[in-house]
Amino acid sequence: MFAKEITVGLFGFGGFGQLIAKELSDHVAMKIHDPYTSVLGGVSLAEAAQCDVIILAVPVQEIRSICEDIAGFLKEGTVVVDVGSVKLAPISDMVECLPEHVQIVGTHPLFGPQSAQDGIAGHKLSLCPVRGAAWRVIRAFLKRRLRLNVITCHPEDHDREAAMVQGLTHLIAKVLTEMGPLPTRMTTASFELMAKAVEMVKDDPPTVLNAIENANPFAAEVRDSFFHRADIVRAQLDTNLRRM
Repeated sequence: MFAKEITVGLFGFGGFGQLIAKELSDHVAMKIHDPYTSVLGGVSLAEAAQCDVIILAVPVQEIRSICEDIAGFLKEGTVVVDVGSVKLAPISDMVECLPEHVQIVGTHPLFGPQSAQDGIAGHKLSLCPVRGAAWRVIRAFLKRRLRLNVITCHPEDHDREAAMVQGLTHLIAKVLTEMGPLPTRMTTASFELMAKAVEMVKDDPPTVLNAIENANPFAAEVRDSFFHRADIVRAQLDTNLRRM
C-alpha cells in the first residue's frame, strides 16, 4: 500500500507535522496543508484532502472541525489517521464527522521532536483500529519500514494508561518548570534523568498539555490521586519534623 505512488495529505505543519514529513518523505508522495499558517510548497485543503491517506497532525480540539472541512473531498477508501495524545475524543469526532466510505485509524506516537532527535526507530506508537482493514497495512508499514514498536490497543485502554504515563510526566514537568531553573552543578544521576524528562516536554505547546490533562477523561482521577498522596507524604514529613 505504501509506495511513492501513494499520496499522503498531511494536515498541520507544526513541530510534530514537520517530524512526520521528514520521516515519510522518502516513502510516499506528500502534500501538506496547514490550517493555521502558509507552508512553502503547501497545497489547498481540497487538494490535500483528495490524497489516499490523510494524517491529521493538528491539536486534538481541532480534529472535529478539520474532519467537517475535509469530509466532502475524501475519496472512497481514503484512510484518515490522527496522531493525537488522547484517543477516545478524536476517534469519536472522526467517526461522527467522516463519511462511511472512509477508513479510520487512531494513532499516538509516544515520542516527539525532542525525544526523536536521533531518529524514530525503536520508539513506541499506539495504534487503535477504528474502521476498515487498512490499519493492518499501516501497522506493517510502521513496524517494517519505520521500525517502530507498534502497540495495538483499544482507545479506552490507551487513554487510561496515558492518563498516568503522560499526565503525570507533564504535570510534574509543569510544576518543576514553574519553580525556576533546575540546578545543574551538584546533581545526582536520578535528578539528571528527571531533568532530562522535564526538558523533553517543557517546550511543548499549551495545546499538548491541554489535551493530555483535559481531553483525556481519566486524567483528572490520576491527578487527584497524585495530589492526595502528595498531601499524605507531606503530612507524614511534617509529623516527623515536629517529633524531632
